[in-house]
Amino acid sequence: HVQLVESGGGLVQPGGSLRLSCAASGFTFSNYHMRWYRQAPGKGPEWVSSITSDGTNTYYPDSVKGRFTISRDNAKNTVYLQMNSLKSEDTALYYCAAGSVQVPGVYADWGQGTQVTVS
Repeated sequence: HVQLVESGGGLVQPGGSLRLSCAASGFTFSNYHMRWYRQAPGKGPEWVSSITSDGTNTYYPDSVKGRFTISRDNAKNTVYLQMNSLKSEDTALYYCAAGSVQVPGVYADWGQGTQVTVS
């Protein structure tokens, strides 16, 4: 079955950096686009970044563009999120999600999340 396990979260001061990882198993990773989402307390999920299945294209909302970088290693079945210049408003539970290239726009499989606290 599909399994996504995030790691790398923690407590960091404003202006600091963290690198999140998401290890995937149970499916053909290279056939899936990947996304990172986050959810702050009392708010709904917010899309943070996307990367295509082959890693050639990446996308970001304005809120993180220029500070966050998504990447993937298909040989290691892992997607990463490098977060720089962190702000207090980046505090949230961060999730990775997988979407099959066969079903565009549907990201049905999510991990359990990793907490990022900027303070």
